[in-house]
Amino acid sequence: METEIIEPAIKACLAEIHTKLKAAEQIARAAQACAEAGGVAEAVRVSMDIEQLIYEAGRLHDAATLLARMQD
Repeated sequence: METEIIEPAIKACLAEIHTKLKAAEQIARAAQACAEAGGVAEAVRVSMDIEQLIYEAGRLHDAATLLARMQD
């Protein structure tokens, strides 16, 4: 595939990965704060939202690496 198509797509994937992981970081910080305040059960409940974000970031990474291989 052509570089002028693939490179912007890879950049978009990487930007979205960054966005999702930043959101996961914020959730992790909130969960940690809950746990440190003694609300361990609440911390676990809050942290459950991290799973979907990490999954989506992983799939975006898969897409970016596939696109990179197509470029070679």
